[in-house]
Amino acid sequence: MTAAAVEILGLGLGILGWVGVILACGLPMWQVSAFIDVNIVVAQTIWEGLWMNCVVQSTGQMQCKVYDSILALRPEVQAGRALTVIVALLGLVALMVTVVGAQCTNCIRPGKMKSRIVIAGGAIYILCGILVLVPLCWYANIVISDFYDPTVPPSQKREMGAALYIGWAATALLLFGGCLICCCSCSQRDETSFPVKYSAPRRPTSNGEYDKKNYV
Repeated sequence: MTAAAVEILGLGLGILGWVGVILACGLPMWQVSAFIDVNIVVAQTIWEGLWMNCVVQSTGQMQCKVYDSILALRPEVQAGRALTVIVALLGLVALMVTVVGAQCTNCIRPGKMKSRIVIAGGAIYILCGILVLVPLCWYANIVISDFYDPTVPPSQKREMGAALYIGWAATALLLFGGCLICCCSCSQRDETSFPVKYSAPRRPTSNGEYDKKNYV
């Protein structure tokens, strides 16, 4: 596979990861009701996300309510909001930087500067994956701890929702795509930097002809 194709593949994975982060940020299913003990048969399911919580009735009717106060939210929710929004903005920056320095575009002349710009775009994608991983793992750790905590009532126990799994998948895409972009650009830069070869000057012999050993 050529370097350009690998670069496009990395860019595509980065875009998918960026879209996945935005989707996970907006979904209200970061934690859902746990059906255990007395909650095995219930008439409603509770979803809780970064921006709202929803109650889904057994009839299919759903009611969602946006959180009233930002400062009253739990620390993991505030961190999740901040980091996912930052990642969404950084993902857009990474997309623009990578497209500007990509081999398939002519925004910048081919050379070291073009490769450095692409590497910067891949590094931003990797940074996005690391940043979004923090709230996901933090939130999941709290959900698991509360689930196994005997002091928490069964009605208040929660399980990890679909948004966390989507976020982890998006993280993997961002990291893998960023690594592909960086590795592809580094290898191409090494290939284009050919060593300079010097040859001895050709000197004429006594009969006026050039010596054959001076030809390269």
